Amino acid sequence: MKNKTNEHEADPCLPGGLLPVEQWALPQTSVHRSLKDAIGHVLKQLRAGVSQAEEPFESMDQLPELSTIQKKRLVPEPDHSGRAAAIAYSLNTARSEGVLIREVACLVAPPFSGVEQALAHFSQSGQQSVREAGGEAWRRIRPPDTLLLDARAASEWWDKQDLSLPWVIPELSNFWLRHISGLALVKELFRRIASGEAGAGIVGCSSWCWQYWGHYLENAQMSPMTPAPMESERLGAWFTHLASGSDGVSLVARMAVDGSYVLPLPETADAKKEQGTRKRKHSTFLRDLAATSRGNPGVALAIWQRALRARPDDDASVDEADEKAKRQSRTADCWVVPLEQLNLPTMPQSQESITGFVLHGLLLHNGLDAALLEAVTGVCYHQLSHVLSRLQRAELVVYDQSDERWQVTAIGYPTVRRHLQSWGFPVDQF
Repeated sequence: MKNKTNEHEADPCLPGGLLPVEQWALPQTSVHRSLKDAIGHVLKQLRAGVSQAEEPFESMDQLPELSTIQKKRLVPEPDHSGRAAAIAYSLNTARSEGVLIREVACLVAPPFSGVEQALAHFSQSGQQSVREAGGEAWRRIRPPDTLLLDARAASEWWDKQDLSLPWVIPELSNFWLRHISGLALVKELFRRIASGEAGAGIVGCSSWCWQYWGHYLENAQMSPMTPAPMESERLGAWFTHLASGSDGVSLVARMAVDGSYVLPLPETADAKKEQGTRKRKHSTFLRDLAATSRGNPGVALAIWQRALRARPDDDASVDEADEKAKRQSRTADCWVVPLEQLNLPTMPQSQESITGFVLHGLLLHNGLDAALLEAVTGVCYHQLSHVLSRLQRAELVVYDQSDERWQVTAIGYPTVRRHLQSWGFPVDQF
């Protein structure tokens, strides 16, 4: 039976709304595509020893990747405040329908889903959209400077946090370390939630962090919820929403190889009959992208940005008011390179297992600086620097200057997850 919380399907900021984690399902792809991916993966690994600089990707239509200006216009970064309002609405709906009965809501999502950024907006002043969607004025709980605490120190720290008023933790990964002295804060938080000592709150949690704690405290019964997976129609609606922006530009995207349409999405039979439009040939690109990204919006957006092509002269300035007015009544055209033609990151060949420990540690903690990464993996700084440098050159990790920590990249996440699974590491369910 379809969950009622999915009646919020039309919201482009959070298509499908929220649903219980156990109802999440991987977007499907065709058998043809699955076989092609399997063969392509083997071939890429056979070529992994060859420098990427020696085999540059040439698109089918010879058009360059999008410039910075074109990316801002056609595939801008998501509006996290809009997603925050959509999450508040979905949580409020879930409570009113009895789907969510706990005082503390737990939102579990894979990396790059945008949940952490959206929950951070709950605590920002002036977030009227969140309150209008059924939320309150939330107080953000930030982690202490040190995470290496014993049980008594952790309890004393939580005593100082006011959990009687609505509170939010955008990402639980920031409150622990996989270290003998780094578990106390999260253990004490879950104890207080289970005993009813914490008031209304929201805990955002990376799926990799949850994979660990879900087994560590399997009796906690948090009944987590998660955003619905981005299947093809939801991706199409979301990409269209991002491109429209404040200018109302309608995005038309067609495959570079045969001209078949990716966007706009296919119209319903009734809409075609009313408008008398001619049937268009549509590509399966969005369906394949949904499967490749495993329904993850951030990963899908990163691949979508790399797949788009546009003419260089489309960089013309749009600062003038009259030009902006013209754009409101026209469409923006771009071309899409097939997934199998994209130069996506591959895992460097290595006989050492420490690469897996480094990547798994980064995902468990949603990113770490070198010192903490050394503490949770046991890999010495000298080896760690070499591994991180190699992974950075392969586009699998990046150093975030603002957070001063290393993170797995969205574009490299599918490769990282696939390899961690093949190496025998415990992976998330998404």
